[in-house]
Amino acid sequence: MRVFVAGGTGVIGRRLVPQLVGRGHHVTATTTNAGKVGLLEQMGAEGVVMDGLDAASVGEAVAAAQPDTIVHQMTGLSLAHAGKPDFKHPDRYFGLTARLRTEGTDHLLAAAEATGVSHVVAQGFGSFNGIREGGWVKTEEDPLDPFPASARKMAECLFHLEDVVVKAGGAVLRYGALYGPGATDDQVELVRKRKFPLVGRGTGYMSWVHLDDAASATVLAVEQRASGVFNIADDDPAPAREWLPHLAACAGAKRPMRVPTWLARLLAGEMPVMMMVEGRGFSNAKAKRELGWQPRYPSWRQGFREELA
Repeated sequence: MRVFVAGGTGVIGRRLVPQLVGRGHHVTATTTNAGKVGLLEQMGAEGVVMDGLDAASVGEAVAAAQPDTIVHQMTGLSLAHAGKPDFKHPDRYFGLTARLRTEGTDHLLAAAEATGVSHVVAQGFGSFNGIREGGWVKTEEDPLDPFPASARKMAECLFHLEDVVVKAGGAVLRYGALYGPGATDDQVELVRKRKFPLVGRGTGYMSWVHLDDAASATVLAVEQRASGVFNIADDDPAPAREWLPHLAACAGAKRPMRVPTWLARLLAGEMPVMMMVEGRGFSNAKAKRELGWQPRYPSWRQGFREELA
């Protein structure tokens, strides 16, 4: 197949492009930085500079590539684009990513329609943001959480992305919290400095997925021309009181400190409190059943040990 990967030099793109090339697909992958075109070529792709927020740039790139499928992996979470993580002001920190998941998605779908591309696969998010009611683990039938007011744009961009991509007959992959090369460096550094405390009783659930597993699920969605929403997470959604101390141990750090909910809300804002105390994880049963996906790392328990060894 001819596959167009928008966002080929991001943390998932760098794992996805080689997997697609290795399975015999012709890949055109984009970057916003001309200096990274060579990296894409080293991975076996045809590298293209594209601005995902410029409709003309997107339209020209897609038309030139003539793909069978478009894969949307554009985010703006690198240090160069977003700065240091700021979870007290998440709508500010995730602002560029929110635009890429709304405006950028719309540009890709318009380009797909204009060039006759009938299939799109897009990066969604499903880690701790299941609706905060009922059980602790959610399926694709459960709605996403609308988030606190300080992060409402984050939720709205996910609602938009899922709505328009599914209506276009495409697939949205709700990736769990990503870990692997380049994905968790900031968190690990905070854990080692004991600046990533456990909030309250740490009852909130989170789902994780290794970058290579997120990429392999994406390859399957491309090859099977999947449609609908899929949770792409490992087999082990777990509360913060389990995964955070394990991450610290694997990183060679002291056990995380514990802070009361009221203090965490004052110092870090609503989002970290929601994640640590009320978060809901995600079931991967549908992806296993319908895509035939089997994660190489069925649990973050094994994955953290191997990545941080």
